[in-house]
Amino acid sequence: MESGRATTEIRKDAEKLADIFTTLQRCFLMNLSRELSRGKVSFPQYFLLGFLAQQKFLTMSEIAQKMGHTTAAATGLVDRLENLGYAVRTHASEDRRKIMVEITGSGASLVNRIREDMIDGVVKFMGYLTMEEQRAWLQIYEKITSVCKK
Repeated sequence: MESGRATTEIRKDAEKLADIFTTLQRCFLMNLSRELSRGKVSFPQYFLLGFLAQQKFLTMSEIAQKMGHTTAAATGLVDRLENLGYAVRTHASEDRRKIMVEITGSGASLVNRIREDMIDGVVKFMGYLTMEEQRAWLQIYEKITSVCKK
């Protein structure tokens, strides 16, 4: 954090950024919401599909932990995704009690379609920025994302 900046200045900038984040979220989520409604999935279901798309499989307890839910709530999410054909459950060969959840081809296609829509939206926004601003935006978001991942 910058040293020498008054706490009140930092607070004012943080307030502006909070308003900007809210506007950006609304803008991106409205487009995301339209795409999700076509696939008949909720935001939590989409977020879970995103996690599944990055892994070979996840166990029910891993899903609960990543989603910040109980295992019962995670089971409900997986049930709905399985009913839609976006995920499938299998038993681990070494321990039949262990349930593994994998994304299906149609689930992966949905995640990819939504990601492409998001990329198209970002490309449109980047068109309003200079090349230098585009690079700065990316560098700032990469730095913030690395903090979020810790």
